[in-house]
Amino acid sequence: MSEVELTERLDQAIEAMVRNPQGVSPDVLEPTISELLRVAVELRHLPRADFKARLKDEIERKTLMSTKAQSTQRNKPAQSAIREGFRTVTPYLVVPDVHDEIAFITSTFGAQGKVYGLGSAGGFHSEYRIGDSMLMIGGGGKGSKWKGTPVPVSLHVYVADVDGVYQNAVQAGATSLMPPADMDYGERGAAIEDVGGNHWYLATAVGPTYVPEGLPNLMPYFNPRGAPKLIAFLKEAFNAEEIARHQSPEGIVHHAKIRIGDSIIEMGEAHGAWQPRPMHLMVYVDDCDAWYARAMKAEGAVSMGEPANAPYGGRSGTIKDPFGNTWYLSSQMK
Repeated sequence: MSEVELTERLDQAIEAMVRNPQGVSPDVLEPTISELLRVAVELRHLPRADFKARLKDEIERKTLMSTKAQSTQRNKPAQSAIREGFRTVTPYLVVPDVHDEIAFITSTFGAQGKVYGLGSAGGFHSEYRIGDSMLMIGGGGKGSKWKGTPVPVSLHVYVADVDGVYQNAVQAGATSLMPPADMDYGERGAAIEDVGGNHWYLATAVGPTYVPEGLPNLMPYFNPRGAPKLIAFLKEAFNAEEIARHQSPEGIVHHAKIRIGDSIIEMGEAHGAWQPRPMHLMVYVDDCDAWYARAMKAEGAVSMGEPANAPYGGRSGTIKDPFGNTWYLSSQMK
């Protein structure tokens, strides 16, 4: 059989095979054609080149996404490490009189919580909830021997009725820093200083809900001198994510939102009456030692206490950033 005839017969056999619903080779007398047709049967079930290329690309893409997700998960404080009811970062107010502060946040915000007793430094420790956010409050007051220094902070809190809460705060002894007013960024806001010296930036968002989508109702607010440097520090120390930054052409940060774990921290460059107010913050992590080591590599970090087993059953370490903020890293014992 000539090569041309062989090719024609093979083409006919392949066409017959394709028409065969079972994909079985038809009877062929010529051994050469039978052998080639068996190969064709096997090749028939293989994917086309373009399909294989698409499949390869899809597998590589999913593998890359999985690798990135695992890497990101390793570099963020684990959700499972957070105490029930808390977020990754919790502001810690240090006040001259814990009882007075509790009375203020209870009458102003309807806060709920309790005092857990005296700590190792002789001061009270308490934990209170405002909306869906937690605060820790420590310091002095009747019955304590605390001789520490108060650390007044700044907090941004969203409320359903900023005018009503502002009036409640003033009636509870707060000093007005700014009466309620409509803001050009879609909120009605006010500001007060409470009995413990803490600044509260009150706000009600204009829209379907009084808290903007994706934000907690309460956030720490920094007014550093050199906000870009603080943002860089948070990224280095805690793998923070910058989710918003509004700055001037000269690089002055007017407002920024930074995510750490499931928490949001806000900041704006110090100006006018809004000056730096270093604060204390509790940070829940999955591995205190590992996160402490990472934080200490961030530029300007200072150790305030290496990781050690804590009396309350966890493990904690403490660092101070270049702006005077103190970060307590805490993980549960494994």
